[in-house]
Amino acid sequence: MTTLFSYLLTFLGVIYWFFRALVTVLYQMEIDFFAVPLNDTIEVIVLFATLPCLLLVIKRNLIGAAAYFGIYGSYFGTALYEAFIQAQEGGYNVMNISDIIFLVIGVVIPLLTFLDILLNKHRGNFGADRKTRWFYTNEKYDREFDERADRNQYRL
Repeated sequence: MTTLFSYLLTFLGVIYWFFRALVTVLYQMEIDFFAVPLNDTIEVIVLFATLPCLLLVIKRNLIGAAAYFGIYGSYFGTALYEAFIQAQEGGYNVMNISDIIFLVIGVVIPLLTFLDILLNKHRGNFGADRKTRWFYTNEKYDREFDERADRNQYRL
């Protein structure tokens, strides 16, 4: 990862994953919490499918980011659409607004992560050391440096 924005997006994705895991665990234990899972069985599947996607996002892999956005977009996006429809028909209240906020966060973080990795110019350079990358990618500079060294030979 190269920018602070990338770090923050990944960190927010991990924090949101922990939040959804906490919501699911508390729902399974039948403890009242201000958020509930949309479908507890599918929520567990989404939580486990997100783990490899987050690892691939940390490695700046575009396929992992696309899968992360696809999973969260399909799960939270359809629920967000249904929440908007229900809120327009029945009116807005505190529970509808809090559900909509959590669903929007669940769609926006993977979308921004996908766009960040898609538009990042350093996406393919995650595996090499910075000094090694500089050594192998600056052949033009090395040739120029050698030519200057050849002209500046001093005789004693």
